[in-house]
Amino acid sequence: MRRRAVGGSGLAVSRLGLGTLTWGRETRLEDARPLLRAFVAAGGSLVDTAAAYAAGDAERMVGRMLRAGDVDRDDLVIATKAGFGIRDGQRCVDTSRAALLSDLRDSLRRLGTDHIDIWQLHAWGQAPLEESLAAIDLAVTAGDVRYAGISNFVGWQTAQAATWQAAFPGRAPITCAQVEYSLLARRAEVEVIPAVRAFGMGLFPWSPIGRGVLTGKYRTGLPRGSRGASEHFSWFVEPYLEPRSRSVTDAVATAANGLDLTPAQVALLWVRDAPGVTAPLLGARTDAQLQPYLATEELELPIEIVAALDDVSGGPNAMREAEEPTPRIER
Repeated sequence: MRRRAVGGSGLAVSRLGLGTLTWGRETRLEDARPLLRAFVAAGGSLVDTAAAYAAGDAERMVGRMLRAGDVDRDDLVIATKAGFGIRDGQRCVDTSRAALLSDLRDSLRRLGTDHIDIWQLHAWGQAPLEESLAAIDLAVTAGDVRYAGISNFVGWQTAQAATWQAAFPGRAPITCAQVEYSLLARRAEVEVIPAVRAFGMGLFPWSPIGRGVLTGKYRTGLPRGSRGASEHFSWFVEPYLEPRSRSVTDAVATAANGLDLTPAQVALLWVRDAPGVTAPLLGARTDAQLQPYLATEELELPIEIVAALDDVSGGPNAMREAEEPTPRIER
């Protein structure tokens, strides 16, 4: 698998990433093992997790596989997040210095590693931004973290964080941003992706397959075993089970039929090769789900199909013709 530079940094990652949102719940260890092995064997390196995923169980699973020798630590770029969790049954964002450093300590222990390659603020919080970013600076200086990132920030928040870190020498630059981006979620094109590109950051889109809806499996109902039918993740899928999403899903299925691809492959290729994107994060739960995505390595969508999908999902992408501020290096 080819690699891309993460923005203007010296870090390079595989141009597909492996997300672990379902690990510890829908994805069991016996499924995650062959999944991670296959991903690394294909040249994948970026594995994205979070302290909040399954109350830390996703990180524990990664750690168990590293200790068992399923994959080598040096083959992975581990990205995790801090500042978000569940307290008293309610989702809670706490990006205070104390909470972030506590999350980092626990993440290192669960992962069984001496450093995090990319440490990300999971969400914009109520704590002063400078306090949250100072915690990142401390972690980088201590050697616990190599690169800093942000997740789920809107455009002005992205710009503010990047500007603050660039204001004085010695602060850890914001290397990358993570945000939802797919044919069903193109809001990031308005402000987030332009901000990411302007500040020379990498972009890791999550849910590039539209939370699984763009596979087409929800066109006739809620399949048993799907996220949409899951006790934990039905809320996650429900926003895209509406008429507008159905029209986009139908267009993706039509394109896939004409190209002899699956709808999921078409949806992934559209995101992977969109302007500013470094590596989409795949939510595959089994090796069988992963393999069709790995099979896209040498594929690209025809420009006519890209334009048609742009039109049906919200209109032309103004960045397609714009010159990128920094070269996207592929290796």
